Amino acid sequence: MDFALALFIALVITGAINYWDRFFGQPRRSAKIGSTTGKIKSASMPLLVEYSRAFFPVILAVFLLRSFVIEPFRIPSGSMLPSLYIGDFILVSKFSYGLRLPILNTRVMPVGEPERGDVMVFRFPKDPSTNFIKRVIGLPGDVITYRGKRLTVNGEPVVVQKTELLPELTAQRGQRSLSSFLESIGQSEHAIFLDDNRHSRSLKVSVPPGHFFVMGDNRDHSNDSRYWGFVPKENIVGKAFFVWFSWDSPGGGGVNWHRLGTVIQ
Repeated sequence: MDFALALFIALVITGAINYWDRFFGQPRRSAKIGSTTGKIKSASMPLLVEYSRAFFPVILAVFLLRSFVIEPFRIPSGSMLPSLYIGDFILVSKFSYGLRLPILNTRVMPVGEPERGDVMVFRFPKDPSTNFIKRVIGLPGDVITYRGKRLTVNGEPVVVQKTELLPELTAQRGQRSLSSFLESIGQSEHAIFLDDNRHSRSLKVSVPPGHFFVMGDNRDHSNDSRYWGFVPKENIVGKAFFVWFSWDSPGGGGVNWHRLGTVIQ
């Protein structure tokens, strides 16, 4: 079951129990015990009501925070290397692209729109129960060309510059044939990987209205818009902006201390 839905169900159940007890359960208990002390009243409270009273404000706070402010995610794959490591725990801003109703995912208040270069979390169009994270490359109306592993947006080649590969990424990258480049797109300047041993398909597409073209920074090891199409606006979850924890699973375990507090570019 989707966690947001499970949280909403828990909120409804605990809220309903609290409502029932306030207007029906508590008056009945008071009528039975008459003028007895408050201690006896508390002791006679059903266990289910006690738990509901304790957990309802906690569940409500988590639900509101997760729905409208920030939501945590864990990076499960290397498709966004070297920007995001496998095992990074990130925070995603839920209001950067507009406030949305929880569960329904309907935008009710426009705040902003995705921009080229943003790292965006979205519900995978082929399976909305799964969250993906990729970099926004094309906005509605853009013409995207990818040929010879070179990216062009609206006829303008995206600027890339060869850089050195960080030694610490040996375990994370999983491939020794990767080359690192610094790419500038929109307001973002970030590193990307290209695999010298893999060929890449060429394409030229126009991004339809209300959709976005996304790619992983690990270009030759990413399942993205080149293979399954565009991201509809209604599938957007939020903008990734911060790494709050990182666990080096590919390297055998341990905390990636230098990753803590990293701002996602």
